[in-house]
Amino acid sequence: MKLIAPEGYDSFTCIADRCQHTCCAGWEIDVDEDALAAYRQVQGPLGKKLAQEIVQAEDGAFSFRLTAEERCPFLRQDHLCELICELGPERLCQVCADHPRYRNFYTDRVEIGLGLCCEEAARQQLTREAPFRLVVLADDGGGEALSPEEAALLRDREALLDIARDRTRPLNARVRELMQLAGMEAAPDMRAWASFFLKLERLDPAWTALLEELAQTPCAPLLPESLSLPGEQLLCCLLYRHLPAALEDGCIQPRLVFVLRCWLLIAALTNAHRAASLPAFLSLVRLFSSEIEYSQENIEEVTWETWGNSGGEAASLR
Repeated sequence: MKLIAPEGYDSFTCIADRCQHTCCAGWEIDVDEDALAAYRQVQGPLGKKLAQEIVQAEDGAFSFRLTAEERCPFLRQDHLCELICELGPERLCQVCADHPRYRNFYTDRVEIGLGLCCEEAARQQLTREAPFRLVVLADDGGGEALSPEEAALLRDREALLDIARDRTRPLNARVRELMQLAGMEAAPDMRAWASFFLKLERLDPAWTALLEELAQTPCAPLLPESLSLPGEQLLCCLLYRHLPAALEDGCIQPRLVFVLRCWLLIAALTNAHRAASLPAFLSLVRLFSSEIEYSQENIEEVTWETWGNSGGEAASLR
Protein backbone atom coordinates (compact mmCIF):
# COMPACT_ATOMS: atom_id res chain seq x y z
CA MET A 1 0.00 0.00 0.00
CA LYS A 2 1.32 3.41 -0.99
CA LEU A 3 0.92 6.70 0.84
CA ILE A 4 0.62 9.56 -1.67
CA ALA A 5 0.67 13.29 -0.89
CA PRO A 6 1.30 16.64 -2.58
CA GLU A 7 4.96 17.61 -2.56
CA GLY A 8 5.73 19.61 0.58
CA TYR A 9 3.06 17.86 2.64
CA ASP A 10 5.51 16.48 5.19
CA SER A 11 6.93 19.92 5.98
CA PHE A 12 3.66 21.09 7.55
CA THR A 13 3.77 22.00 11.24
CA CYS A 14 0.99 23.49 13.35
CA ILE A 15 1.85 27.06 14.40
CA ALA A 16 -0.07 26.63 17.68
CA ASP A 17 -0.45 29.90 19.62
CA ARG A 18 0.57 31.95 16.56
CA CYS A 19 -2.54 30.82 14.68
CA GLN A 20 -5.17 33.55 14.28
CA HIS A 21 -8.01 31.09 13.57
CA THR A 22 -7.52 28.22 15.98
CA CYS A 23 -9.08 24.87 15.10
CA CYS A 24 -9.82 24.48 18.83
CA ALA A 25 -12.84 26.82 18.60
CA GLY A 26 -16.06 26.69 16.64
CA TRP A 27 -15.85 22.95 15.87
CA GLU A 28 -17.32 19.95 17.63
CA ILE A 29 -14.38 17.87 18.88
CA ASP A 30 -15.06 14.12 18.97
CA VAL A 31 -13.20 11.89 21.43
CA ASP A 32 -12.42 8.45 20.00
CA GLU A 33 -12.51 5.26 22.05
CA ASP A 34 -8.74 4.91 22.45
CA ALA A 35 -8.36 8.51 23.62
CA LEU A 36 -11.35 8.14 25.93
CA ALA A 37 -9.78 5.08 27.57
CA ALA A 38 -6.48 6.93 28.00
CA TYR A 39 -8.15 10.04 29.44
CA ARG A 40 -9.97 7.94 32.03
CA GLN A 41 -6.59 6.86 33.37
CA VAL A 42 -5.36 10.41 33.96
CA GLN A 43 -5.09 11.29 37.64
CA GLY A 44 -5.13 14.54 39.58
CA PRO A 45 -6.81 17.85 38.67
CA LEU A 46 -6.44 17.26 34.93
CA GLY A 47 -8.11 13.85 35.24
CA LYS A 48 -11.04 15.42 37.11
CA LYS A 49 -11.37 18.12 34.46
CA LEU A 50 -11.35 15.50 31.70
CA ALA A 51 -14.13 13.59 33.46
CA GLN A 52 -16.18 16.79 33.70
CA GLU A 53 -15.61 18.09 30.21
CA ILE A 54 -16.18 14.91 28.15
CA VAL A 55 -19.87 14.45 27.39
CA GLN A 56 -21.82 11.72 25.65
CA ALA A 57 -24.43 12.46 22.98
CA GLU A 58 -27.68 10.58 22.47
CA ASP A 59 -26.06 8.52 19.70
CA GLY A 60 -23.38 7.35 22.12
CA ALA A 61 -20.54 9.45 20.71
CA PHE A 62 -18.23 11.30 23.11
CA SER A 63 -16.93 14.83 22.64
CA PHE A 64 -15.47 17.74 24.60
CA ARG A 65 -17.99 20.14 26.10
CA LEU A 66 -17.39 23.48 24.39
CA THR A 67 -17.41 26.67 26.43
CA ALA A 68 -19.97 29.44 25.97
CA GLU A 69 -17.54 30.98 23.46
CA GLU A 70 -17.46 27.61 21.60
CA ARG A 71 -13.84 27.01 22.59
CA CYS A 72 -12.41 23.66 23.57
CA PRO A 73 -12.28 23.56 27.39
CA PHE A 74 -8.60 22.61 27.12
CA LEU A 75 -7.64 25.59 24.97
CA ARG A 76 -5.73 27.86 27.33
CA GLN A 77 -5.91 31.65 27.29
CA ASP A 78 -2.45 31.73 25.72
CA HIS A 79 -3.94 29.63 22.85
CA LEU A 80 -1.91 26.53 23.73
CA CYS A 81 -3.50 23.11 24.30
CA GLU A 82 -3.57 22.07 27.95
CA LEU A 83 -3.55 18.39 26.98
CA ILE A 84 -0.41 18.77 24.85
CA CYS A 85 1.30 20.82 27.54
CA GLU A 86 0.43 18.35 30.31
CA LEU A 87 0.33 14.96 28.54
CA GLY A 88 2.20 15.46 25.26
CA PRO A 89 0.98 15.47 21.63
CA GLU A 90 0.82 11.67 21.50
CA ARG A 91 -2.17 11.79 23.87
CA LEU A 92 -4.40 13.87 21.62
CA CYS A 93 -7.65 12.36 20.40
CA GLN A 94 -7.60 11.25 16.77
CA VAL A 95 -9.48 14.21 15.31
CA CYS A 96 -7.07 16.68 16.92
CA ALA A 97 -3.99 14.70 15.94
CA ASP A 98 -5.21 14.42 12.33
CA HIS A 99 -6.42 17.95 11.67
CA PRO A 100 -6.14 19.48 9.07
CA ARG A 101 -5.37 16.27 7.19
CA TYR A 102 -7.87 14.45 4.96
CA ARG A 103 -7.61 11.15 3.10
CA ASN A 104 -8.97 9.46 -0.02
CA PHE A 105 -8.69 5.68 -0.28
CA TYR A 106 -7.93 3.40 -3.25
CA THR A 107 -7.20 -0.31 -3.48
CA ASP A 108 -3.43 0.23 -3.79
CA ARG A 109 -2.91 3.59 -2.08
CA VAL A 110 -4.08 6.22 0.36
CA GLU A 111 -3.93 9.83 -0.75
CA ILE A 112 -3.46 12.32 2.05
CA GLY A 113 -3.63 16.11 1.97
CA LEU A 114 -3.88 19.25 4.08
CA GLY A 115 -7.22 21.02 4.36
CA LEU A 116 -7.29 24.69 3.39
CA CYS A 117 -9.42 25.58 6.42
CA CYS A 118 -6.12 25.71 8.34
CA GLU A 119 -4.47 29.08 7.77
CA GLU A 120 -0.95 27.66 7.93
CA ALA A 121 -1.80 24.77 5.61
CA ALA A 122 -3.37 27.23 3.16
CA ARG A 123 -0.37 29.56 3.35
CA GLN A 124 2.09 26.72 2.85
CA GLN A 125 0.30 25.13 -0.10
CA LEU A 126 -0.89 28.22 -1.97
CA THR A 127 2.42 30.08 -1.80
CA ARG A 128 4.56 27.24 -3.14
CA GLU A 129 6.42 28.29 -6.28
CA ALA A 130 6.95 24.77 -7.60
CA PRO A 131 4.04 23.34 -9.64
CA PHE A 132 1.68 20.98 -7.82
CA ARG A 133 3.10 17.47 -7.85
CA LEU A 134 2.31 14.22 -6.05
CA VAL A 135 5.01 12.18 -4.32
CA VAL A 136 5.13 8.77 -2.66
CA LEU A 137 5.73 9.13 1.08
CA ALA A 138 5.71 5.40 1.83
CA ASP A 139 5.30 2.11 -0.02
CA ASP A 140 5.24 -1.24 1.75
CA GLY A 141 4.86 -3.14 -1.51
CA GLY A 142 1.43 -4.46 -0.58
CA GLY A 143 -2.05 -3.67 -1.78
CA GLU A 144 -4.13 -4.84 -4.70
CA ALA A 145 -3.95 -3.40 -8.19
CA LEU A 146 -6.04 -0.36 -9.01
CA SER A 147 -9.49 -1.09 -10.38
CA PRO A 148 -10.20 0.07 -13.95
CA GLU A 149 -12.40 2.86 -12.55
CA GLU A 150 -9.67 4.06 -10.21
CA ALA A 151 -7.04 3.96 -12.94
CA ALA A 152 -9.32 5.96 -15.26
CA LEU A 153 -10.01 8.55 -12.57
CA LEU A 154 -6.31 9.04 -11.82
CA ARG A 155 -5.51 9.41 -15.53
CA ASP A 156 -8.32 11.92 -15.99
CA ARG A 157 -7.28 13.87 -12.92
CA GLU A 158 -3.66 14.00 -14.01
CA ALA A 159 -4.73 15.35 -17.40
CA LEU A 160 -6.81 18.06 -15.71
CA LEU A 161 -3.94 18.91 -13.37
CA ASP A 162 -1.65 19.24 -16.40
CA ILE A 163 -3.97 21.90 -17.80
CA ALA A 164 -4.23 23.68 -14.45
CA ARG A 165 -0.44 23.95 -13.98
CA ASP A 166 0.48 24.81 -17.58
CA ARG A 167 2.31 28.08 -16.94
CA THR A 168 2.85 28.79 -20.61
CA ARG A 169 -0.72 30.16 -20.62
CA PRO A 170 -2.56 32.71 -18.45
CA LEU A 171 -4.36 31.13 -15.49
CA ASN A 172 -7.78 32.43 -16.50
CA ALA A 173 -7.33 30.83 -19.96
CA ARG A 174 -6.58 27.50 -18.29
CA VAL A 175 -9.73 27.83 -16.19
CA ARG A 176 -11.79 28.53 -19.32
CA GLU A 177 -10.41 25.36 -20.97
CA LEU A 178 -11.37 23.31 -17.91
CA MET A 179 -14.83 24.88 -18.03
CA GLN A 180 -15.23 23.77 -21.64
CA LEU A 181 -14.20 20.23 -20.74
CA ALA A 182 -16.73 20.27 -17.90
CA GLY A 183 -19.51 21.36 -20.25
CA MET A 184 -19.76 24.85 -18.77
CA GLU A 185 -20.51 27.22 -21.61
CA ALA A 186 -19.99 30.39 -19.58
CA ALA A 187 -19.21 31.56 -16.08
CA PRO A 188 -22.30 31.62 -13.87
CA ASP A 189 -23.98 34.78 -12.65
CA MET A 190 -21.94 35.20 -9.48
CA ARG A 191 -24.60 37.31 -7.79
CA ALA A 192 -27.11 34.48 -8.15
CA TRP A 193 -24.46 31.97 -7.13
CA ALA A 194 -23.67 33.99 -3.99
CA SER A 195 -27.39 33.96 -3.17
CA PHE A 196 -27.37 30.18 -3.52
CA PHE A 197 -24.45 29.85 -1.10
CA LEU A 198 -26.38 32.00 1.37
CA LYS A 199 -29.01 29.24 1.51
CA LEU A 200 -26.46 26.71 2.77
CA GLU A 201 -25.48 26.04 6.36
CA ARG A 202 -23.11 28.81 7.48
CA LEU A 203 -20.96 29.10 10.60
CA ASP A 204 -18.93 32.31 10.43
CA PRO A 205 -20.71 35.69 10.14
CA ALA A 206 -17.73 36.90 8.10
CA TRP A 207 -18.59 34.36 5.37
CA THR A 208 -22.19 35.54 5.38
CA ALA A 209 -21.11 39.17 5.02
CA LEU A 210 -18.85 38.34 2.06
CA LEU A 211 -21.61 36.47 0.24
CA GLU A 212 -24.21 39.17 0.94
CA GLU A 213 -21.98 41.82 -0.58
CA LEU A 214 -21.19 39.68 -3.63
CA ALA A 215 -24.92 39.03 -4.12
CA GLN A 216 -25.30 42.78 -4.69
CA THR A 217 -22.09 43.36 -6.64
CA PRO A 218 -21.56 42.39 -10.31
CA CYS A 219 -18.01 40.98 -10.39
CA ALA A 220 -16.18 38.94 -12.97
CA PRO A 221 -14.88 35.60 -11.61
CA LEU A 222 -11.31 36.28 -12.74
CA LEU A 223 -8.17 36.52 -10.66
CA PRO A 224 -5.69 39.38 -11.12
CA GLU A 225 -2.28 38.47 -12.51
CA SER A 226 -0.70 39.07 -9.10
CA LEU A 227 -2.60 36.08 -7.72
CA SER A 228 -1.89 33.66 -10.59
CA LEU A 229 0.44 31.47 -8.52
CA PRO A 230 -1.82 30.99 -5.47
CA GLY A 231 -4.82 30.74 -7.80
CA GLU A 232 -3.13 27.93 -9.72
CA GLN A 233 -2.22 26.10 -6.53
CA LEU A 234 -5.78 26.50 -5.23
CA LEU A 235 -7.17 25.00 -8.43
CA CYS A 236 -4.81 22.03 -8.17
CA CYS A 237 -5.63 21.48 -4.49
CA LEU A 238 -9.35 21.43 -5.26
CA LEU A 239 -8.92 18.99 -8.16
CA TYR A 240 -6.76 16.69 -6.03
CA ARG A 241 -9.17 16.62 -3.12
CA HIS A 242 -12.60 16.50 -4.75
CA LEU A 243 -12.37 14.55 -8.01
CA PRO A 244 -11.94 11.18 -6.21
CA ALA A 245 -15.56 11.47 -5.01
CA ALA A 246 -16.45 10.38 -8.55
CA LEU A 247 -15.58 6.82 -7.55
CA GLU A 248 -18.80 6.74 -5.49
CA ASP A 249 -21.03 6.85 -8.57
CA GLY A 250 -18.74 6.97 -11.61
CA CYS A 251 -19.56 10.60 -12.45
CA ILE A 252 -16.52 12.85 -12.74
CA GLN A 253 -18.12 15.86 -14.47
CA PRO A 254 -20.24 16.98 -11.51
CA ARG A 255 -17.11 17.03 -9.33
CA LEU A 256 -15.17 19.01 -11.94
CA VAL A 257 -18.03 21.50 -12.18
CA PHE A 258 -18.04 21.71 -8.35
CA VAL A 259 -14.32 22.50 -8.31
CA LEU A 260 -14.62 25.15 -11.01
CA ARG A 261 -17.65 26.87 -9.54
CA CYS A 262 -15.96 27.04 -6.15
CA TRP A 263 -12.81 28.46 -7.73
CA LEU A 264 -14.88 31.00 -9.67
CA LEU A 265 -16.71 32.00 -6.49
CA ILE A 266 -13.43 32.68 -4.71
CA ALA A 267 -12.21 34.68 -7.71
CA ALA A 268 -15.40 36.76 -7.71
CA LEU A 269 -15.16 37.33 -3.94
CA THR A 270 -11.58 38.47 -4.47
CA ASN A 271 -12.76 41.10 -6.93
CA ALA A 272 -15.87 42.11 -5.00
CA HIS A 273 -13.93 42.74 -1.81
CA ARG A 274 -10.74 44.08 -3.41
CA ALA A 275 -8.81 41.22 -1.83
CA ALA A 276 -5.96 41.28 -4.33
CA SER A 277 -3.30 41.05 -1.63
CA LEU A 278 -2.00 37.59 -0.81
CA PRO A 279 -3.06 37.70 2.89
CA ALA A 280 -6.60 38.72 1.92
CA PHE A 281 -6.79 35.96 -0.70
CA LEU A 282 -5.57 33.34 1.78
CA SER A 283 -8.18 34.52 4.26
CA LEU A 284 -10.93 34.10 1.66
CA VAL A 285 -9.75 30.59 0.83
CA ARG A 286 -9.63 29.63 4.51
CA LEU A 287 -13.20 30.85 5.03
CA PHE A 288 -14.45 29.03 1.94
CA SER A 289 -12.82 25.78 2.98
CA SER A 290 -14.13 25.82 6.54
CA GLU A 291 -17.66 26.64 5.36
CA ILE A 292 -17.92 24.29 2.37
CA GLU A 293 -15.22 21.61 2.38
CA TYR A 294 -15.87 20.62 6.00
CA SER A 295 -19.62 20.15 5.62
CA GLN A 296 -20.56 17.04 3.67
CA GLU A 297 -24.09 18.38 3.37
CA ASN A 298 -22.83 21.59 1.78
CA ILE A 299 -20.56 19.66 -0.58
CA GLU A 300 -23.51 17.58 -1.76
CA GLU A 301 -25.75 20.63 -2.16
CA VAL A 302 -23.14 22.50 -4.19
CA THR A 303 -22.16 19.47 -6.29
CA TRP A 304 -25.63 18.62 -7.49
CA GLU A 305 -26.86 22.21 -7.74
CA THR A 306 -23.89 23.07 -9.94
CA TRP A 307 -24.37 19.98 -12.08
CA GLY A 308 -28.12 20.47 -12.42
CA ASN A 309 -27.51 23.97 -13.77
CA SER A 310 -24.58 23.08 -16.04
CA GLY A 311 -26.72 21.71 -18.85
CA GLY A 312 -24.93 18.37 -19.21
CA GLU A 313 -25.58 14.73 -18.53
CA ALA A 314 -23.39 12.83 -16.10
CA ALA A 315 -21.00 10.46 -17.84
CA SER A 316 -19.33 7.45 -16.33
CA LEU A 317 -15.59 7.22 -15.94
CA ARG A 318 -13.90 5.56 -18.87
